[in-house]
Amino acid sequence: MPLLEGLTLHLDVDAVLRGQGADPGVLRVRSPRLVQAAERALAEGTALLRPAVLYEEFLVQARRHQRLLLSGGGVLEGERIASHLARAETVLVIVCTIGDALEKRASQAMEQEPVYGLALDGVGAAAVEARANAACQHFAEQAAARGLRTTIPLSPGMAGWPLKESQRQLFALLDSRQIGVALTEHGLMLPWKSLSMVLGVGRHVQRAGRPCDSCEMRETCRYRSPDD
Repeated sequence: MPLLEGLTLHLDVDAVLRGQGADPGVLRVRSPRLVQAAERALAEGTALLRPAVLYEEFLVQARRHQRLLLSGGGVLEGERIASHLARAETVLVIVCTIGDALEKRASQAMEQEPVYGLALDGVGAAAVEARANAACQHFAEQAAARGLRTTIPLSPGMAGWPLKESQRQLFALLDSRQIGVALTEHGLMLPWKSLSMVLGVGRHVQRAGRPCDSCEMRETCRYRSPDD
């Protein structure tokens, strides 16, 4: 299965602070110490990133109620899948990770410097999100070059697509061992800083909305942006 390489990863201190669930503007005024920890974490954590993106594109061969039948015998199923990918001609299944080196360092730091450990964890959260966003942008540009469009990404655990079942569906379509990502029996990914998603591709797919609109925690999530 192909790996997506050559993506540029842009991270800054504000992204690290948001990765900790904080408002960068507020912290710069109220907690300079946390900002300094984020700066230090960004400098060390960037060198520990081992980013990888695994993907595969499948032809949508048929639709059966809330099921999409894909080329190669794969199946995606769920209320959200049926609506989100209703007009998709193909489906991109994607798994992103930053590896486990930063994760291990953050756990180690947490024991002696909890504030710094949380900052390192923020680097990881920001990095995997940035990698996923860069991948989505890449595939959108590739689709546009063919006169096609892509949907916004849909990830397991979003409203209408329960985590455990949806993760099993995605991981049945990809050999995530290529990038060192495993799935637990509860549908969680290891390393923790990994992300899975699907994109619909087609001439008439809809791109309206944002990924957060489909999240069951959208009203209370501490990671949402101020504009949400």
